[in-house]
Amino acid sequence: MAANQIPWTLQPMVISVVFDRYLLDSARFCSVFAQSVPPRVLPRIILLFEVCEDWHTKVGWRSSAYCWDSNGREDWATAASEWDRKSDGSEGSWVWCGIGPVIAGVGFWLQEASSCIQAQCYTYTSLYMFMRLHRSLSRVLCQMEHCSPIVMFLLIKLILLLLLLQSSNSQLFPIVDEVVGRHGTQVYIIDVERHEQHELLGDGDLESFHRSFLPNSTLDSGEPRLVYSYRHVLSGFAARLTPGELEAVKSKPGFLYAQRDRRYQLATTYTPKYDNRSGMTFNTLMCFNRYLSLTTYNAWGSSMMGQGIIIGVIDSGIKPTHPSFKDTNMPPKPPITKWKGNCSYAGFPCNNKIIGAKGFYKGSHPSPKDTEGHGTHVAGTAAGNFVKDANILGMAKGDPSSGMAPMAYLSIYKVCFPKVRCGRVDTYAAIDQAIKDGVDIISMSIGGFHNDTLYEDVISRGSMAAIQHGIIPVAAAGNDGPMSVTLSHSAPWVLTVGASTTDRRIASTVELGDGRTFLGESAYQPNHWNSTKKWELEYLGKNGDVNASYCLPNELAKFNLRGKIVICEISIVTDEIRGKAAYQVGAEGMIVINEPSQGHTTLSPAHVLPASNIDHPARLEILDYYYNNQPNAFASIRFNGTQFGFTPSPTVASFSSRGPSRMNGGIIKPDVLAPGVNILAAWPRDVGPHPNPLATHTFTFESGTSMATPHVSGIAALVRSKHLGWTPAEIISAIVTTSNDSWTDAGDLIVDDILYKTAGIYATGAGQVNPIRAVDPGLVFGLTLNDYIGYLCGLGYNDKEVTITIGKQTSCNGVKYLTASELNYPSIAINLTRSTMSQTVSRTVKNVGDANEDYSAKITEPVGVAIYLSTYKLKFTRLNQEESYNINFVLKGAYPSQGSDMIRRGKIVWDSGKHVVTTPIAVRFV
Repeated sequence: MAANQIPWTLQPMVISVVFDRYLLDSARFCSVFAQSVPPRVLPRIILLFEVCEDWHTKVGWRSSAYCWDSNGREDWATAASEWDRKSDGSEGSWVWCGIGPVIAGVGFWLQEASSCIQAQCYTYTSLYMFMRLHRSLSRVLCQMEHCSPIVMFLLIKLILLLLLLQSSNSQLFPIVDEVVGRHGTQVYIIDVERHEQHELLGDGDLESFHRSFLPNSTLDSGEPRLVYSYRHVLSGFAARLTPGELEAVKSKPGFLYAQRDRRYQLATTYTPKYDNRSGMTFNTLMCFNRYLSLTTYNAWGSSMMGQGIIIGVIDSGIKPTHPSFKDTNMPPKPPITKWKGNCSYAGFPCNNKIIGAKGFYKGSHPSPKDTEGHGTHVAGTAAGNFVKDANILGMAKGDPSSGMAPMAYLSIYKVCFPKVRCGRVDTYAAIDQAIKDGVDIISMSIGGFHNDTLYEDVISRGSMAAIQHGIIPVAAAGNDGPMSVTLSHSAPWVLTVGASTTDRRIASTVELGDGRTFLGESAYQPNHWNSTKKWELEYLGKNGDVNASYCLPNELAKFNLRGKIVICEISIVTDEIRGKAAYQVGAEGMIVINEPSQGHTTLSPAHVLPASNIDHPARLEILDYYYNNQPNAFASIRFNGTQFGFTPSPTVASFSSRGPSRMNGGIIKPDVLAPGVNILAAWPRDVGPHPNPLATHTFTFESGTSMATPHVSGIAALVRSKHLGWTPAEIISAIVTTSNDSWTDAGDLIVDDILYKTAGIYATGAGQVNPIRAVDPGLVFGLTLNDYIGYLCGLGYNDKEVTITIGKQTSCNGVKYLTASELNYPSIAINLTRSTMSQTVSRTVKNVGDANEDYSAKITEPVGVAIYLSTYKLKFTRLNQEESYNINFVLKGAYPSQGSDMIRRGKIVWDSGKHVVTTPIAVRFV
């Protein structure tokens, strides 16, 4: 049966129950919903589950994007246009898109399918955001501004039931190729037992072995069934199969596991849907000197700036002609004994900086050139060469500017594309290729799904294959903050990076008519602007119109803003796009105000009109002034250029995902923080109100854990350059144990950028990276593959799940099981319960400092917990000497009452006078 002929047969009462449960626990919605879908319908509504997955990645609700943007299918575009013509933009238009009943069922109110810009794209586990969304719906249902939450909820349930009953005979629109192919096929990743002669098989023989599991070689259309044949990243392949054919494959000897392909988002604060951007980073030398303190007299000098190390960047490609990627002063490419990669795409210019490049899309190999900007920015941050006068519209000038490891090589693997995002099967293929090529570091600024197991998460699983080849994997924690339990890529063999702020502001000050001033930011600071003139303020959301409050372009078109400064809520639509729309209706300027969940974290966009991005405390005062003084509320905007020295700094960026992870046994993640807010780096095109299409010296700001990740990838390259024999675990240890958990010399702990309160250990990890200390850590914690196997068995994985995760046949039989606490990780996380009020773990360290060096322990105990060591001195008389010690945790006093802080932080510091080695500690009361 064709996809557009499948009847929608979900039972109303079942979905109603799902809805109730979603209100209580959004994380469980998708799994509960899946259980309520009839099996014969399930394979045909993969689109729905893609959307479900997006709820966990703060992509927000993007059903309209899925309706027609996923693969550019004309039938979807036609369907969307047809709906758009029917929709008049009024409050009362349901987006249907083939799964309208489901959208209605969860109460998401999308009002114009043509752009999805009106969606409340926040993390719905936040009660505030969820109720904000429902208030928008309640205005439609109740035709009033304020509606009782109980009445509102009952009304939603009533409409839900009516819509589901009405939809019992409705049909689904055709599902796009990204989910279900034209012949009813989907792309699956199939794990199989390794061929007994796997290592001896050539690529052709391995492909033949994988094809033996398939019904035939091609579809009726002539399209090949086999998408990828994987060698290193996993034992298996990706193929196009119908659900029935998949069942046949499952019945064959040697089959282990099947996963459907899935699309991942780049880990940036803006979605690429509206402006084709996804992420950037921070690499002005000026900021390094002020913030990370890299010079040729310290880590840069001792590591030769990463010379000889190859960083593989898995992202959206690269602009190879950007000056950041010139090969000035670069050494020749590594010899063939080390480097097997190449640049085989016609017309793509490689050099001695970019030594490899390849694109991956569903088995094809398109151009690795970057059309979005994200990959260019990430690569420039990690290993961009020196560039003079890097700036954005004259701001944040760095002379010269460079990436963290400017002498490292780059190898580019493009897996992320506009609209269709980053494919799981393509990401596996890219990691597989990076391993074949011989990279040293893999940098992955790609989001994930925090409820994925370690073998479901493409980054965690691919990274396991990487570390078995001596490669250090570095990945973004995600941008689902500020709430806890939102972090992705939590495996202990992955260096997981959160985002921090810097002490720099591109200052743009708002002055109200009563003289109060508020510091904001804007990269666009025009010289011709009269900063002394007060303009009338206008807030389009004053009457409760949510869409208008966000200054969405189609809403702005309804107003005359001539001679006014418009106040706009922060939105998933970029400030540049909204600024153009505001300018077209006469606005003189724009003030962008933060939501509560964004706190003090302000962006500094390349605005197209005078503007200022303001934090949440300022928002409250500005709106209070506006309501109390309209229509006589006035304000001016003045520009103060690039300024440094703002405190507190660093802070945890509001969007940075937090742990603990439910998937890793409680190991502290993120591991570290790195700069990720308003990061200046290479960009493939000019920005600002008057972009020059011929410009080549192009840089911009971007924010996200995407930007933080390549900072750490570059630091890992510096460490690897100096210590070629260290294992990935030892390099991760060096970076973790040398990070700073405080933002002042007095030891004040890093604060959260929401309220400037002390951030939790699962927000900061070990703290802000310190590259100078990382290249000379003194002591390191090591881990072996057997340790990871014991850890996976300790998590409760069965033999098949461990085999899938490790990538080779493995059994828990005879393995020493390890809990997450017992793993020789550079941080320690333990659980105390009412029945288990003490716990002892051990750690082993290796001396990589001076041959003769003595360390003394300094302990900061978590509140209410005593820590006792088996020894308080570590004495080393030779390099690579190992010493072990026990750490005993004992509850002091009464067990914490429910509602108090149930996660307490502490640390053990081993200090030799020359080296300081810190082990972060988290004690969870469960």
